[in-house]
Amino acid sequence: MKKKDIKILLVDDEPDILEIVGYNLSQEGYKIVTASNGKEAIMMAKKERPQLIVMDVMMPEMDGIEACENIRKIPELSQVIITFLTARSEDYSQLAGFEVGADDYITKPIKPKLLVSKVKALLRRLKNEENKNSETLNIGTIEINREEYKIIKDNIEIILPRKEFELFYLLASKPGKVFKREEILDKVWGNEVIVGGRTIDVHIRKLREKIGEDLFKTIKGVGYKFEL
Repeated sequence: MKKKDIKILLVDDEPDILEIVGYNLSQEGYKIVTASNGKEAIMMAKKERPQLIVMDVMMPEMDGIEACENIRKIPELSQVIITFLTARSEDYSQLAGFEVGADDYITKPIKPKLLVSKVKALLRRLKNEENKNSETLNIGTIEINREEYKIIKDNIEIILPRKEFELFYLLASKPGKVFKREEILDKVWGNEVIVGGRTIDVHIRKLREKIGEDLFKTIKGVGYKFEL
């Protein structure tokens, strides 16, 4: 996908932030749309269908956490990349973001060049997805369509956020294999994003809730495996 075809939604209640961030990203050739709170973000996301959303956490009317959670429930937006841009760096805030389906977390203030670099790293995932071959896994009563990001279990379609899907696909690609935590971080998140081990735990818990409690085994001190 070319830069001119990539749309980025910026969400922040501070006009200066929208102006500075928007200017630097538009200079790179991206199309920029904006919103000033969570409610506006949901409306704009539905209307504009962005490839990336950069969103503040603390905002009036509806904060970023709630907005992200709502966006992830919209099927046509379930795979949009969402990163939080916020001054809040506490662990609980980051975990809350990952729990509702955020892909990354950028702490401000951040220099414009570094922000642009982070955005490029996030958008590289789009290119990686486009280059992946179409592939469908069938495991028992579960069908995983990698191209369409679709999961069908017992004839029921299950919608997962991007990172939950990628983690599930990785584990399900080799049932019974124990994936070490380091390998999971590398293959699902890549080396361009720094996340903690607890991020994996949060995503595994979500998969257990949505796919099945007994399908994901914890190997203490090592990692996880998928097993029917």
